[in-house]
Amino acid sequence: MGIKKYNPYTPSRRQMTGSDFSEITKHEPEKSLIVSKKKHSGRNNQGKITVRHRGGGNRKKYRLIDFKRKKDGIPATVLGIEYDPNRTANIALICYADGEKAYILAPEGLTDGMKVMNGPEAEVRIGNCLPLSEIPVGTLIHNIELHPGKGGQLVRSAGNSAQLMAKEGKYATLRLPSGEMRMVPINARASIGVIGNGDHNLINIGKAGRKRHMGIRPTVRGSVMNPNDHPHGGGEGRSPIGRPGPSTPWGTPALGLKTRKKNKQSNKLIVRRRDGSVIK
Repeated sequence: MGIKKYNPYTPSRRQMTGSDFSEITKHEPEKSLIVSKKKHSGRNNQGKITVRHRGGGNRKKYRLIDFKRKKDGIPATVLGIEYDPNRTANIALICYADGEKAYILAPEGLTDGMKVMNGPEAEVRIGNCLPLSEIPVGTLIHNIELHPGKGGQLVRSAGNSAQLMAKEGKYATLRLPSGEMRMVPINARASIGVIGNGDHNLINIGKAGRKRHMGIRPTVRGSVMNPNDHPHGGGEGRSPIGRPGPSTPWGTPALGLKTRKKNKQSNKLIVRRRDGSVIK
């Protein structure tokens, strides 16, 4: 999908870019596959803010995406590629031969009228979903299950793909978009291809109001606050942090502090971390 520029009739419009939606072929969602989506503005069940800078934004309907792809052996036809406001990737509406409709993540190159299929007997072709045991080494994949039958959890955002590097015993080794090498059960499923809308990361928001449309409220830097409001605050002019490292408004370390548990169960499945270090 390409990037669209605008005429600079205001200062913010000069830098703003957007998607040209050239991949989109269907503009109205399938009514049977959408549900209402409530806003929580970053609050938990006690009404306390647990995620800051959330609130407002345009109304959205949630599209029910089939991450499991369990309908085996029945071919499905792609009816259209749609925009999804809840994710960076586009989605494809498919209709199975028995009439059932579903949404799937749209990989690059999937177009209207193409056939997709799920199951071990499906061809290794864009949009098809197979167990890793049936996929050749070196194939680019997305929507990967971590636990067989749970549905795809890895590699679901625009322009991303993982590569199947090896298969040995009960596990397949993948190279994830972050560079991490990780083992996944070989009977877990994955979809073939690279997720579409790869130019998404090139979009320039352009103005603050567009962020508000997305439901993101303003963020004030700690360095411009007073010392009683933030550990980074105070001082004359532009002052350094004044402590060993950056911190949150409550004084806990931020930006780079490792929070992964040392004894996490899945450590043994990570072959190489994304920073190149090897898990021992």
